[in-house]
Amino acid sequence: MRLILLALLVAQPSLAATVPPAVTADPPIDAAHPATMAAFTIPSGGAMLNAVMYTAAGPGPHPTLLLFHGFPGNEQNLDLAQAARRAGWNVMTLHYRGSWGSGGTFSFAHCLEDGANAVTFLRLPATIAKFGIDPRRIAVAGHSMGGIVAARTAAGDPNIVGAFLIDPADFAAIGRSFADPKQREDFLVGEVRGDMPPLSGTSEAAIMDEVAHAGPTLDLVATMPALAGRPLALIGAKRGIGFMAEAAATAARSAGAKHLEAVTLPTDHSFSDMRIALAGRLVAWLAQFDR
Repeated sequence: MRLILLALLVAQPSLAATVPPAVTADPPIDAAHPATMAAFTIPSGGAMLNAVMYTAAGPGPHPTLLLFHGFPGNEQNLDLAQAARRAGWNVMTLHYRGSWGSGGTFSFAHCLEDGANAVTFLRLPATIAKFGIDPRRIAVAGHSMGGIVAARTAAGDPNIVGAFLIDPADFAAIGRSFADPKQREDFLVGEVRGDMPPLSGTSEAAIMDEVAHAGPTLDLVATMPALAGRPLALIGAKRGIGFMAEAAATAARSAGAKHLEAVTLPTDHSFSDMRIALAGRLVAWLAQFDR
């Protein structure tokens, strides 16, 4: 087996060279300031959100990534959280209102509010002290629905240093597609119906209505000008909804984006067979904020 692995590395020398060490190797243990994980709740809109902080090793202060999952969040992307932590970043994940046991009612509008409230929580003096956060280096990342949440969170907060969007969803574009009854039915059956069990306080009809009437706050393309002045990554999936990331990248370039990474990878919406490649891109992108 070892000979096979060596042969693969010889045949593909870029494989080992392009994947950051934090993606595949544990860092040295810091006995004085070890990496830790803490679960807690944060307030948002009168409800409490279930959240987890993956705290990086070392005394800090640490740059911190706020990582948003999609709809409903079956893919948590926690391998990305672990890779970012090994690279020296704190990572906070959360469940939106009305999802996976968090209090309140689920809606896309609430998800956007939850994103902004999560940043507020990260900047509280008590949170900064407890987790060793550097409040000047907070970035956001999000997958699918989490992509528009991350984009809107950064758009509304110029102090967010950058956004890393993973096959992000443009719900305004999806809503416009409902002019075709077949497109509407395909979205209902293929994307909504099977994802309702982890959600509370909502219904298929409410979700579909919100998408059908999605405005600028759920419009990924329209959000790009607000992000064009900061580091921005749009990582699409060819067998997913990568065409939405590509449309957003075009809009970002038109808005004058100078720190844009845009690529569509040959994988599915969950990056099922390219997790190492995705983690490598995230860790490499985060490195630009290291001091």
